[in-house]
Amino acid sequence: MTRPAPANDMAPSAESVAALHALVMQSLDDDQAQETISIPLEGKSSIADHMVIASGRSSRQVAAMAQHLAEKIKKETGRSARVEGLPVADWVLIDAGDVIVHLFRPEVRSFYNLERMWGFVDAPIAGNA
Repeated sequence: MTRPAPANDMAPSAESVAALHALVMQSLDDDQAQETISIPLEGKSSIADHMVIASGRSSRQVAAMAQHLAEKIKKETGRSARVEGLPVADWVLIDAGDVIVHLFRPEVRSFYNLERMWGFVDAPIAGNA
């Protein structure tokens, strides 16, 4: 039986990370996500290279965006993204490895204010810059 390779040996290429990030951003745009921002984490945190935060107008839209995104990630990369918070869909977390996505209803997003926590208070909104 062979041992799994250490995480460092399985590090994705910059191209694959960029492609995954582009896939996430395109999927959210296709699903009409609101106030989408992307926070670069490379060199700042070991959890991921990008954190994407977006809002949906309702719990139903947040859930639909999360499901569509998880399906697209599986189809395009062959990897299953971990999804948390889908039953209530006030705040859904999609962990795609190198890209972490937080989808919120607007009221919940303003309450938790992740942008401020990560120091992106005045971050430009993707597509509005």
